[in-house]
Amino acid sequence: MTNASGAKPTETSPSSPILRDAVFAGIVGAGLAFPILALKTDQDMSNRLVLIQRWWWIPLAAAIAFTAVLLRGLYVARKERALIEDRADLIAPTEPEAKIAEAHPKGIPWSKIIGPLGVGFLIAFPFIAITAAGSGGALKWIDNYGIQIMIYVMLGWGLNIVVGLAGLLDLGYVAFYAVGAYSYALLSTHFGLSFWICLPMAGILAAFWGLILGFPVLRLRGDYLAIVTLAFGEIIRVVLINWTDFSNGNAGISSIPKITFFGVPFNDTPAGFAERFGFDFSPLHIKMFLFYLILALALLTNFATLRLRKMPIGRAWEALREDEIACRSLGMNTTNTKLTAFALGAMFGGFAGSFFAVRQGFVSPESFTFLESAIILAVVVLGGMGSQIGVAIAATLMIGGTEILRELEWTKQIFGPDFDPALYRMLIFGFAMVVMMIWKPRGLISSRTPSAFLKERKSVSSDLVGEGHG
Repeated sequence: MTNASGAKPTETSPSSPILRDAVFAGIVGAGLAFPILALKTDQDMSNRLVLIQRWWWIPLAAAIAFTAVLLRGLYVARKERALIEDRADLIAPTEPEAKIAEAHPKGIPWSKIIGPLGVGFLIAFPFIAITAAGSGGALKWIDNYGIQIMIYVMLGWGLNIVVGLAGLLDLGYVAFYAVGAYSYALLSTHFGLSFWICLPMAGILAAFWGLILGFPVLRLRGDYLAIVTLAFGEIIRVVLINWTDFSNGNAGISSIPKITFFGVPFNDTPAGFAERFGFDFSPLHIKMFLFYLILALALLTNFATLRLRKMPIGRAWEALREDEIACRSLGMNTTNTKLTAFALGAMFGGFAGSFFAVRQGFVSPESFTFLESAIILAVVVLGGMGSQIGVAIAATLMIGGTEILRELEWTKQIFGPDFDPALYRMLIFGFAMVVMMIWKPRGLISSRTPSAFLKERKSVSSDLVGEGHG
């Protein structure tokens, strides 16, 4: 194509705007780094305020901003080119490509392989930890990594019913977690009920509170629903703080009875677990039992979610998430659909709260702040709303990564003896959220497998589904 003078128009290189944006981001990063990072306030021995100069932060911040924007631009440009090529191939596939597609019609079914492999690894995890770290080191790995991660996996799967399947944004999920924890703490300390009796009662009470939350928010959606659920979570926490006769306030509830092996205590007595089954007494016994218990509860949550998704109520949740107006026009009872999602999601949160109380032996309102709700919601969003495997992977990365930060003692040799990597976990969470929204807006597992299908079940790519739907 030529212009009026007969010459071809000059084509602008696609890398030019990318490089320009990267340079601009570097300049902005350097400007923001000057007052925020380059100057640090501290107190001297005379308790006077002094400024500590850290000028090397300015070029570092500029380099990080430049590199991040440059990589993002290159990734977006490459993705756009690949999408154009794929569409062209779909329109006019060549003969060799058609033969290859016929010879290899299906790939490796990773979704069917990852689940059994993951469950097998989790069953063997305590024994792997004992073999690798010994009896003393395995306590930390089983408790801080295994049990802690599985608690958030279960919470993420419970919230995934409300957020991922029904599409109802819930920022107060920690309230049901607190209801389950205080249910076991109060029933066990005041009435002497065992954990096995309190566990279903905690789930029932949490589901009841889920129904109480569901009724006022039936007509709300989006931001308004998020604000109301956030307020509900804070109301529960404030009530636990101020109703001292009921919850003992900020002092919390201590001396919560420990779990037993169906009536057999884990202690060093003739009636204890070790003596009863002929083992040498070890603190590992109760940790391993707690690990397998939370693993069983998490698998129960996953099994129930997958089964419910295939049932009419699960399809109603997904339809409600896609278009509530269309559901109403088809005569669907959206009131019962929302209440069911809130109640079932809250029930699994109550189970996890009851386990948290028996594991800690102490509960207080400080364990159920809004930060916990934000972390659980971040697990669901980063993993992929509606994806069970994605939620499990995100919980492992976020919670396990936080624990690993505590082990990075070598960073003190670089940044000074007062440097604590664990203090920067929220900064890392925020950075991870930003990167995920750019790289994979629909989460780590972005493809979706429909509950209802015709003849053959096929995963739907995120590129073929509208953002925030499906």
